[in-house]
Amino acid sequence: MPPPSDIVKVAIEWPGAFPKLMEIDQKKPLLAIIKEVCEGWSLGNHENFALQIADATNFYITEKNRNDIKNGSILRLTTSPYQTAVQLHERIQSSSMDAKLEALKDLANASRDITFAQEFINLDGISLLTQMVESGNERYQKLQKIMKPCFGDLLSFTLTAFVELMDHGIVSWDTFSVAFIKKIASYVNKSAMDTAVLQRSLAILESMVLNSQDLYHKVAQEITIGQLIPHLQGTDQDIQTYTIAVINALFLKAPEEKRQFDEHIVDILNCPLTEMAHILAQKQLRSIILSNVIRSPTPINDEMAHQLYMLQVLTFNLLEDRMMTKMDPQDQAQRDIIFELRRIAFDVECAPNNSGSIEKRKSMYTRDYKKLGFINHVNPAVDFTQIPPGMLALDNMLYFARHHQDAYIRIVLENSSREDKHECPFGRSSIELTKMLCEILKVGVLPSENCHDFHPMFFTHDRSFEEFFCICIQLLNKTWKEMRATSEDFNKVMQVVREQIMRALTLKPNSLDQFKSRLQNLSYTEILKIRQSERMNQEDFQSRPILELREKIQPEIMELIKQQRLNRLCEGTCFRKISSRRRQDKFWYCRLSPNHKVLHYGDLEECPQGEVPHDSLQDKLPVADIKAVITGKDCPHMKEKGALKLNKEVLELAFSVLYESDEYLNFIAPDRHEYCVWTDGLNALLGKEMTSDYTKSDMDTLLSMEMKLRLLDLENIQIPEAPPPIPKEPSNYDFVYDCN
Repeated sequence: MPPPSDIVKVAIEWPGAFPKLMEIDQKKPLLAIIKEVCEGWSLGNHENFALQIADATNFYITEKNRNDIKNGSILRLTTSPYQTAVQLHERIQSSSMDAKLEALKDLANASRDITFAQEFINLDGISLLTQMVESGNERYQKLQKIMKPCFGDLLSFTLTAFVELMDHGIVSWDTFSVAFIKKIASYVNKSAMDTAVLQRSLAILESMVLNSQDLYHKVAQEITIGQLIPHLQGTDQDIQTYTIAVINALFLKAPEEKRQFDEHIVDILNCPLTEMAHILAQKQLRSIILSNVIRSPTPINDEMAHQLYMLQVLTFNLLEDRMMTKMDPQDQAQRDIIFELRRIAFDVECAPNNSGSIEKRKSMYTRDYKKLGFINHVNPAVDFTQIPPGMLALDNMLYFARHHQDAYIRIVLENSSREDKHECPFGRSSIELTKMLCEILKVGVLPSENCHDFHPMFFTHDRSFEEFFCICIQLLNKTWKEMRATSEDFNKVMQVVREQIMRALTLKPNSLDQFKSRLQNLSYTEILKIRQSERMNQEDFQSRPILELREKIQPEIMELIKQQRLNRLCEGTCFRKISSRRRQDKFWYCRLSPNHKVLHYGDLEECPQGEVPHDSLQDKLPVADIKAVITGKDCPHMKEKGALKLNKEVLELAFSVLYESDEYLNFIAPDRHEYCVWTDGLNALLGKEMTSDYTKSDMDTLLSMEMKLRLLDLENIQIPEAPPPIPKEPSNYDFVYDCN
């Protein structure tokens, strides 16, 4: 007879004694279990003891997490979190350098556990650590020259403990003094600093900025770009990543008025990081990131890719203000930009007010504005009142006219001389193209938490968006000619141009020149070939017999998909345990039994390379006990983690299995594919419809293939029941040609 579900068999260790095998009744209070364990070893004062998981984490067992104890777990009897916190609080104040160092090392390890962290914080431990950083280290700086490694370790463990404690979100970041901020900033500003200290200092500054608007202002005044550049020029990618993360954090929290700055009056190296627009537009910082990070021989890891993506998005978001600014048709300075476009295109100077009649000058302007391709020929300023793209479109046009003058003049004159209604309107095209590029690059949209999609080519030029526009406007003109388009085809041309740009961006070109060459290979003719090829792979038959055949085949295909999903569940998947902290090194595995009646699951130390055997997964959940499958924000573990600012991507990968009355098995899928496989498989087990995008895609693909097979022209062709016999060998091989 199997043991009751509330009984868990574990081993419990105690230093200097043989481990005990014990059955724990999960219905009994935890204190009663600890008392029983202590009595077994004749230990008094059981309230001073606690149980820990005997692994690298050493997490304490509490009433809240005791259900995580599995059959076969190894536990350790140890001092209670409170007693440990009191001891460490005293030890880190030791006058002995070696004792202090060992205590801080233990504190850094223990602080990862939230139960201990709460007790240590209750003893005002955070204040003690900040005091040690602010003033205590001054006493050790005299010893730094003769004990430099020891000093680096001492400070490193102090800052590590601080970071671990703050990561739990128990203490507000607003409580820290300017002296503490200055001290942390000084570690970043020093040219030669221990790597671990530098990394943790950068992490602290990033967290300060992201979690407190008040601290943002204080940190921004302490750090200059000149002090961060050396960290980007190093070879340690972790330090580079944390450095860019600090820049991104300051950029993200900067007030709008601080993001735009006059680039002619600022010394970049001594500029505070509040003036973000100027700094990120500077060639020096951009070129350093390009040469030392993007083009470094070290492969870019996911975290660095995310920080570069963040930097790219935040840089492009500087354009949002111009994108959402309407042109004032009465503003003479803004109208002068349009006059400048006319002057460059037609090599004319604005006539003085007294030369010619007013009507003659209006007629001349109207004619030229029509040639420039504006919708409103009388007052083209009206064309720029649409937002988006607002004034950003006019900025792009002026940049193109000034920096690519020959191409600009050629496009305008080439189209203004046409009389066959095939002219490409430069003004209208530029406005719509700018709007399209803003949509493609998501200008004005905050960066995603899990995206790594950065484009190296945007880091190769100081004015990358403007250069991007210049390449695309020439592409638009070329595509217009290839399509022999008229004004009625404007929207069709824009759709083709969008497809050309998106396909070229998918290839992730390393430079703007490479992007340009990729576009050359994506002519209108090539786009038509691609579209035709894709269309041939899609089922487009709408006749009644075909539709009836589709309906007849669909149940067979759906059953095939169902079997595939269940087979995948039988293979199993490794899932990560969600955490509020950056570190996510806990795994668990879940798989369906071959008879489809039981879900086996259990914790793992590391992600496995292949399948995990059933017998190594201690926990079971009968499929018959499953009541429902819940997805997204309705999952209980998503509601619990609401304060952790979980992003949309995590919510889209979350699902839970409801069993018994109110018990849940919670999942965070590693990717969208696994999410679809598991939700489909679980719904199939419950006899419900499989509704994922993956199922729809599989259905379309398999149904299309089956339809094509059944519609092959096999009339008057007899298909043999058995394969044809192998023919006899020829009498000679004279027909063989000797190549020699």
